[in-house]
Amino acid sequence: MSVTVRVPPVFRTMTGGKSQVSVEGSTVEEVLTNLDASHPGFSAKLLDDDGKLVRYVNVFVDDDDVRFLDGLATPVPDGVTVSIMQAVAGGA
Repeated sequence: MSVTVRVPPVFRTMTGGKSQVSVEGSTVEEVLTNLDASHPGFSAKLLDDDGKLVRYVNVFVDDDDVRFLDGLATPVPDGVTVSIMQAVAGGA
């Protein structure tokens, strides 16, 4: 299944400056694995040593945060958009 992955500016050096790329995958894990295969370096930035999403990056399937779904096992229907976003934190 082909999906569009939106890439934040900080990671665009790995995609040759592209803000969106197409990859195959039926789960978030497959999408990220295939993203790393075609654009090396993503796994090191997105996953920790245990293979889980790092806490400073959020991944969305369409508008849904995968942390509140099935995490990396979240299904990714054909044609949806997977967005990678840096988590924003702040305070006074």
